[in-house]
Amino acid sequence: MGVNLRGRSLLTLLDYEPEEVRYLLDVSHSVKAERMTGNRHQRFQGMTLAMLFEKRSTRTRCAFETAFGEEGGHPVFLSNSDIQLGAKESVEDTARVLGRMFDAIMFRGFSQETVEMLADYSGVPVYNGLTDMYHPTQVLADLMTIEERLGDVRGLEFVYAGDGRNNMANSLMIGSALMGMNCTILAPEGLHPEEELLKTVRSIAEDSGCEISVTSSREEAIPGADVIYTDVWASMGEEDKLKERIALLEPYRVDDEMLRQTDNPDVIFLHCLPAVKGNEVTFDVIEGPHSVVWDEAENRKHTIKALMIATLL
Repeated sequence: MGVNLRGRSLLTLLDYEPEEVRYLLDVSHSVKAERMTGNRHQRFQGMTLAMLFEKRSTRTRCAFETAFGEEGGHPVFLSNSDIQLGAKESVEDTARVLGRMFDAIMFRGFSQETVEMLADYSGVPVYNGLTDMYHPTQVLADLMTIEERLGDVRGLEFVYAGDGRNNMANSLMIGSALMGMNCTILAPEGLHPEEELLKTVRSIAEDSGCEISVTSSREEAIPGADVIYTDVWASMGEEDKLKERIALLEPYRVDDEMLRQTDNPDVIFLHCLPAVKGNEVTFDVIEGPHSVVWDEAENRKHTIKALMIATLL
């Protein structure tokens, strides 16, 4: 039986089976190939997408807006200053109204509970464009980029270096476990992932035949790595903690020495962006030959288009 995702939301990749993620990635590669060859469609003609933003965005906004618009759909950007979400109107009531006017909703903000309520009350597919807990559409682009450069992700050695309990670390562990890619979270002890999530992803990893590891040792994590990934040291809303994070995370900066430590000439570097060059990654690494961050950024668009094709058509 083929995969059918019509009407499904994407709130966290925990809600998806490995074959469903595989299907989304296959569609992503297909729509990117279409784009590269100039093969244009109007698959979303007559459809509308509500894009709710509590947090600023470059890649997420541009990816959703261009992916939906170039397929003939009408995306509508709505910020906190545009609507009453959670202010004069409850999230539930906003969801009910938007669900009657739009074919789908994208939310980028703080609380995972908000995006879940939008899905519960709107009656249309809802896409998590980032919350404090998860960033699933980013991980789809990450997996696609790794496949483009290294082929099948199954059995690869993936290392995330930095804040091990942020939304990217959470989501990368889930994506790795689903797709059978070994994942090591390299982080100081105070920033290790939550035990409950670790237990969940390790259970998934047992089924897919990979390992999810956590360590504070570069010497333990880095040798043999195929992929090194990092993120900013203070997420949006945590800027007041930056000085404290710099002190904790300086030993985990991705630099030329870390790449050499992999002993892998084909190692690739990823970053979800925006990057603070000189903090979590050096200028030479992000601008160097191992970096695939610009392909990764572009692939946000192709994976998001694939997600909407799979869930709306």
